[in-house]
Amino acid sequence: MSGRDKETPTDPFKRALSSCVKAVAGDRELEVVFASDRPQLLGHRVRLPEPARRMSANDIAITRGLGDAMALRLACHDDKMHRRFAPQGEQARAIFDAVEQARCEAIGSRRMTGVRENLAAMLEDKYHRGQYEEIRDRADAPLEDALALLMRERLTGQAPPKSAEKVVELWRDFIEERSSAELDRLSQSISDQNAFARALRDLLASLDMGSEAGQDAEGEEDDGGDDSDETSDTSEGARGEADDDNDASAEPQETEAAGEDDDEVSESERTEQTTEEFLEAEDSAETDPFADGRRPDFYGQNTPVSDYNVYTEKHDEVVAAQDLCPPEELDRLRSYLDKQLVSLAGAVARLANRLQRRLLAQQNRAWDFDLEEGVLDPARLSRVVTDPFASLSFKQERDTEFRDTVVTLLLDNSGSMRGRPITVAAICADVLARTLERCGVRVEILGFTTRAWKGGQAREEWLRAGKPPHPGRLNDLRHIIYKSADAPWRRSRRNLGLMMREGLLKENIDGEALDWAHQRLLARPEQRRIMMVISDGAPVDDSTLSVNSGNYLEKHLRHVIDEIENRSPVELMAIGIGHDVTRYYKRAVTIVDAEELAGAMTEKLAELFETDIPGVTRPPRTRRNRAA
Repeated sequence: MSGRDKETPTDPFKRALSSCVKAVAGDRELEVVFASDRPQLLGHRVRLPEPARRMSANDIAITRGLGDAMALRLACHDDKMHRRFAPQGEQARAIFDAVEQARCEAIGSRRMTGVRENLAAMLEDKYHRGQYEEIRDRADAPLEDALALLMRERLTGQAPPKSAEKVVELWRDFIEERSSAELDRLSQSISDQNAFARALRDLLASLDMGSEAGQDAEGEEDDGGDDSDETSDTSEGARGEADDDNDASAEPQETEAAGEDDDEVSESERTEQTTEEFLEAEDSAETDPFADGRRPDFYGQNTPVSDYNVYTEKHDEVVAAQDLCPPEELDRLRSYLDKQLVSLAGAVARLANRLQRRLLAQQNRAWDFDLEEGVLDPARLSRVVTDPFASLSFKQERDTEFRDTVVTLLLDNSGSMRGRPITVAAICADVLARTLERCGVRVEILGFTTRAWKGGQAREEWLRAGKPPHPGRLNDLRHIIYKSADAPWRRSRRNLGLMMREGLLKENIDGEALDWAHQRLLARPEQRRIMMVISDGAPVDDSTLSVNSGNYLEKHLRHVIDEIENRSPVELMAIGIGHDVTRYYKRAVTIVDAEELAGAMTEKLAELFETDIPGVTRPPRTRRNRAA
């Protein structure tokens, strides 16, 4: 009992959810964990998102839908067979993986109503977060998603999620005109993965992707016939055993199949992800957040072309702060930063508390009154005294879009920031990250500089090549991740001390840093994405400017800013320290002294949060009359 007394409010939900995942998957030994990292299925380990203390019915259904999708994949999918039939081409492979996942989910949807509803909620949330409803052109609509949803429609009779209806309609006529017979064959072989895979290869051929199907798969098909029959029978048996358990508890789970961070995971597993919106480029410097081609192109097809180019990217690096400094030195630098924090602690803390009160006030003021059920409204109890026959009145807190937000703080780590400016910037980033985390807002802290003064290995290569004309950017970039959006503040606070390290701050190439941070934000699943840039001057790199025009870097910065401000869902703002950034950014403020930075950051963030989310209409704060 003492152990149960210490459990959190979400622990019972986690236990029920874990039991359901194991039952649906038919694997008692399956490991189910909860973390703030992206959902993932890796071998016999399922990682689900950490549930919030306050979850709406829709949030619960989405989380259960994630688990259902992953459990169904374990129960109904043979990875060895999948690899044997999987095509080699990137586009064909994406289609093959997406439709196979749709088959697994359809088996559960046809057998269990609870699973069907949870998967529907999960898919609606997935495509809504990916902003698929904004797609208007077939070139921007992922074919693999359209095919998977068409297959789901045929196998379960469920219409596509509202947020993805446009994507399906853009492709429906094209697919059905060319592949109607193949779709019918797929519908008839849902329980047989072997037959389903063969029919799916025929479908790819009908879509002119036959050349991507590989050369050896057909010859290997007959070798695995018996295994496939066994697999399909086993899968159906596992599903049958899980029916009663799932209907009773209906606790489904994950959909992110495939660990891109494990070398032992098969290539097909890496692409078998049904909630791509949870992918992020956080852990890898070379990860392209749009490599899977499943997110719409926010820039559109008429993107202005820039003449900016890079001589070589071989020596650039995106590195975590803790990898640039030994732990002992990082602790020493953090202690130094904490000592500097003492003089600013009072002012910064007051501003942070003011920001926190304003943000929490927005979270807690959305209520609906005079309801038939919910939380008893004590302000209406006087009615019972004056009229004993009056029914009790209840109230319920309304969900707000505010919680679904991520903020990126992009800090200029150039040499001109040395001294008081970089100290104040580090302190403000530290305090703001902690404040916003308390309010349920994820925060990412990034820095940008170069690896060398006046050019590094890139310049040396250029010199050895005989100084070819127009080399473009001629230095080695260093982009630093001080705190990722999913990392808690307490685990990342030490990293901010790195900014105090002598020799770290060099030159600044703002345009590429801004584009890098922007790509990371686009890969995030949150509905609202905010970027705040803190800089003390225009982009400067002596090596690059010595062989290009004097405004080469500045012109590229303006180009990137224009792309983000006019063609991206990311909200961009900037703070200039002794530097007029208003000539670059539409939403900007310039401060004269670094001491003003804390006030400027908190005030601008508060202003942003007090405005409505673009494209989202908040419900009016009116009382709902029960009699009406």
